[in-house]
Amino acid sequence: MNWFIITSTQCNLRCRYCMNEPHPDLPLRPAWDTQNLINFLSTDPSPTICFYGGEPLLEMDIIIEIMDNINATHYTLQTNGLLLNKLPTEYLTRFSTILVSIDGDKETTDINRGKGTFDRLLSNIKDIRSRGFNGDLIARMAISETSDIFKDVTYLIETEELSFNHVHWQLDVQWDEGIETRWEDFPDWMKSYNDGISELIFYWLENLEKGEIKGLVPFLGIFRHIINDRSTDLPCEAGLRSFAIRTDGEITFCPLPPEYDLSIVGNIETNTANELENAIGVGKTCLECEVYDLCGGRCLFAEKTKLWGDSGFDLVCETVKHLIGKLQSIRETVEELIDKGILNRDDFEYPEYNNTTEIIP
Repeated sequence: MNWFIITSTQCNLRCRYCMNEPHPDLPLRPAWDTQNLINFLSTDPSPTICFYGGEPLLEMDIIIEIMDNINATHYTLQTNGLLLNKLPTEYLTRFSTILVSIDGDKETTDINRGKGTFDRLLSNIKDIRSRGFNGDLIARMAISETSDIFKDVTYLIETEELSFNHVHWQLDVQWDEGIETRWEDFPDWMKSYNDGISELIFYWLENLEKGEIKGLVPFLGIFRHIINDRSTDLPCEAGLRSFAIRTDGEITFCPLPPEYDLSIVGNIETNTANELENAIGVGKTCLECEVYDLCGGRCLFAEKTKLWGDSGFDLVCETVKHLIGKLQSIRETVEELIDKGILNRDDFEYPEYNNTTEIIP
C-alpha cells in the first residue's frame, strides 16, 4: 500500500494556489511518536512511503529517522524543490521517485511560485543529478488560469537541463467553495485547455510515430488501459490502497485536504494497514459515468464534497472526457505502430507502482 507521511504542514513558499496557510487545528510538525508510526507501518508487508507537506523537507530529520527505521519497497518525495540540495546524498539516492513542483518555464513558474523560484529549482535539479539521483524525476505541475498546457508541458519535457523523466499535471479546481474563488472564467479557459490537450496528444503521437514515448503521465496512465482493453478503479488509489498520515496521527484517504474530518478513515495507534484497504470509494455519480472504466473517478475528495456543486463538478469532468476521447482516437494508429515493431505494448505500462501521480488531471 502507499502511505503519504505529512512531515510538516508548513511551507517555505507562498504559491498563488494555497498561500502557505497551515490549518490551525493541525500540528505544524508530527505530534505522533515515531515508534508508533513504525509499528503501524510494520503491519504493511510492502509499504510505499511518500513524504509530503506543506514542504516535507522542512523536517528533514524526521524523513531521515523514518528511512533509517523502515524498509519501504519504494520511497517517494513530493517537494517544492528548494531544499533538495540539503538532502544528504545517502538518502537522496534511496528515493525511487522525486516529484518537483514546477509549472512550466521561468516566467510561468515564478508568477505562481515567486520570483527566483525557477532558477533555484534548476540549480537543485542539476545538483541532485550530479550527486547520483538516477530515479524517476517528475515535473509536478499545478494548472491554473496562467497556464498554457501545450507550451508549459512541452517546455518541461523537452528542456534537457531540467532532465525530467516525466511530466504530470493536476488542475487547480474544486478545492474551494465557489468556482469563482480561483478562476475569473473557468468555462472559457476550459475551452482553451481542451484545445491544448488536443494539440498535446497530436504532439505525443508525432513522437510515437518516431518510436519515442514522451513521458506525459496522464497520457501514459490512461492509454495503457486503452491499448490493453482494461478498466481501472481510482488511479491514485485514494481510499483503496493509498492513504495519508496527518501530523496528529489521524489517517485520511488523501493528503490534499488534511483538515477535512470527512476524509479520516483511521489512526496509526488504533488501526492496522489491512483494516484500511478499500475503506472508501467513489459514489454513484462516478460509477454511472460513461468513462468510469478509464477514469476511475478522477478525485475522491472532489466527488465527496462537490465544492463547486453538481454543475461545476460536471464541468471539470468534461475535461476528462475530452482527454480520454482524444486518446481513444489514436488507438488504431498506435496499434499499427506496435504491429510494425516501432513501439512495444509494454512501453505504455507506467507507472509500475503508485508513485503518487494522480493520472487523471
